[in-house]
Order: sequence, then C-alpha cells, then structure tokens
Amino acid sequence: MFAYVARQAILDRDKNVLGYELLFRDGKQNCFPNVAPDEATPKILASNHLTLGLDEITGGKLSFINFYEDTLLYRFPTSLDPMAVVIEIVETAPISKELLAACKHIKQLGYRLALDDHDFDPKWDVFLPYIDIIKVDIRESDYETIKKHVPKFLDAKVKLIAEKVETYEEYELYRDLGCHYFQGYFYARPEVIKQKNIPNNKLSLLELIGESAKSEMNFDRINDIIERDVALSYMLLRFINNPTINKRNKISSLRHALNYMGEVELKKFIALLALANLGDAKPMELLQVSLIRAKFCELLAAHRHDPENPPKGFLVGLFSLIDAMLDREMTNLMENLPLSDDLKAALCGEKNNLLFYLELAKTFESANWARTRKLSQSLKVEQKVLHGIYNQAVVWSNAMRQSIG
Repeated sequence: MFAYVARQAILDRDKNVLGYELLFRDGKQNCFPNVAPDEATPKILASNHLTLGLDEITGGKLSFINFYEDTLLYRFPTSLDPMAVVIEIVETAPISKELLAACKHIKQLGYRLALDDHDFDPKWDVFLPYIDIIKVDIRESDYETIKKHVPKFLDAKVKLIAEKVETYEEYELYRDLGCHYFQGYFYARPEVIKQKNIPNNKLSLLELIGESAKSEMNFDRINDIIERDVALSYMLLRFINNPTINKRNKISSLRHALNYMGEVELKKFIALLALANLGDAKPMELLQVSLIRAKFCELLAAHRHDPENPPKGFLVGLFSLIDAMLDREMTNLMENLPLSDDLKAALCGEKNNLLFYLELAKTFESANWARTRKLSQSLKVEQKVLHGIYNQAVVWSNAMRQSIG
C-alpha cells in the first residue's frame, strides 16, 4: 500500500523547524473528499508508519498527527514513540468523560497533547491540565479574540502555535503577542518589499549557478569561482566525502572533486551548495523545501525521459524559492541568471512541463490530492509513482541537509 503523505513545517520564534504536521490518507481514496477521518490515521500509521517511517518523513523532527475520537478512545497513539510525536486532538471530537479519561491516560504515558484549531470554546477548559500545545487558526479567529485569551494559556504553561501565518508581518505580530510557534507559508515570502542589493559574495554564487546551468561546463571557470570562496570549497569537499555520496574514494583536492562527480551530477550539487549559501540568513526550512522540490522534479523528469544536461528538473525545483531567499522578485532575478528560457519561464509561472513538475511538488506540500490527480493525468504518470518519487525526495533531502548543514 502506498502512503499518501504531506508535511507542513512548524517553526519556532527564530524560524527553526520544531516539527511537521503530517497529513495523510489511504490508497486511491485520497482522490475523493469523502474519506472517513476516523479511518485515515490508523490505517496509514498501521501500514509501516507511512512506508518510510516517521523519522524519514520528518528528518528526526517532531511529528504532529491528527487523532479523532475513536483513535484516542482506543489509545491508538500509544503505538508511537512519545518522544517523536505530538498528538493533535481535532476540534470536531465530541467532548465526553471517556475522551477526557483517554487524554489523561495518554498524557500520563509521556505523550504531548495539542488542541487543533482551538476556537476558545470553554468546553475545552477541562482538558487544559493535560494539554501542552494549543493551535490557533488566525484566519478563523481575529487578532483581538486571540489576544484576549493568550494570558490564560501562558499562565497554564501551554505553548501556542499560530496557524496559517501567510506573511512576515503576521509572523511578527503573533510573535510579539506571545505565540511560541508558527505554521504557514510566511517563511517562503520575502520579508521586505523594497529591493535590496545583493552582496558581492552572493553575486559570485549566482555566477556559479549560471555556470552550472550551461549545457557544457567549463571546469576551469568553475574551479576559479569556487577557489575564491574558502567556505564553499570546504563545503563541496565535505559533501563529496560524505559516505552517503562517496563510499569508496577519499577526495583530496577541489579539482579532484570536480572531476570525480561527473558533469551532470556536479551541476546539480554546485547549484545546491550555492543555494545553501545564498539562503544562509533565511530559515533552514526554505532550503529543505527547495531540496525536496529539486529531487522530486529531477526524478519525475527522469521518469518521463526528459534530457538531463543541464538537469532542468532539478534546477527548477531548487531555484523555486530563490526569490524568498534573496528578497527579490523572481522576474528580476531571472533577468540576471543565465538559465535556459524554459527554466526561466517555469520559475516565473509560465506554463510548460517544468512548471507542471513544480506544481506537482507543491500539491504534496499542501496535501491537495485532487490537484495531484489532475496533474498526474495530464502528464500521464501514475499517481502511485508520484508518491513513490516524493517519498524518495524527502529521504534524499534529509541526507543532503545533513551533508551541507
């Protein structure tokens, strides 16, 4: 059975990833809106923990998982590692003495409990002694209402997650209000509107990206650019000496590394390392999402037998958040990068296969399975193949992040 899974990051006040909320369904039913919610969580978790294992999905971070009434009453969360998960009690669960007793028991076993989409209804107050985290949807509750209730939760030593935080201004607003964690796409948006100059060292990195995107690589030129940046040279050598990448040969010099990798792989990894440096002042989750998208689009392009040199599938995913990393408009950036026309077009939102690959990756991030199905049919790729590709991309991105982090 394939595990249909999406993950949405939850960041702390410093924009570091605390964990991921996992959203999943079962088999072909994912394509339809009438999946019984009480069936989704136990079925998928019982199937080898999402095929990959929770740690593989989250890279060792916390897993936030929705549980409904029946799954809580039957103590289903107790099959999971209490150190690795947060049990989210959905807002639609009916209040009962049995549910309260189940939550109390689960809490006593060492699990962390969260109230999902909390609407401040006082009927949930009886649960507060057992609750560690409360999630508040800022689209459903207005600022003044949230502000009114924050002191009560802080007094109870309960952490607050602001959900659906879509702008940097909203992040700052709810951070200043006292929220501890944030979920939404604010980290993927530019933090300022005014245009900023790109520092010289980052201009060199953009130059490196441009060289790696050419159909024929100039090894001497690449070597010269990397040699000017000690940190980049070190990261490239450390990356290639990682046993997950290179199990047989010890790389002793920069030129040895360039020759060893081979042209196509070297283009991908140079772009990856350059992007890691470009986003060094941004939340690490931006790079993580870029890595997943890059590998997903690369594997999808290979499955459809697209040409590999330059590796356009990989590059369209990897560069898809470069505007957020540099606080620049994508169209402005594309004017200064020597990428191919179809790559630039896709990154600027013009329809072509590369854009469809990127859109497919985004459907997994938002668990938009109906859109996944539509795009899979358009590209003539079986949906189960796409889920396998996405799982591979998540595992690969976790390894890459450790190599360059």
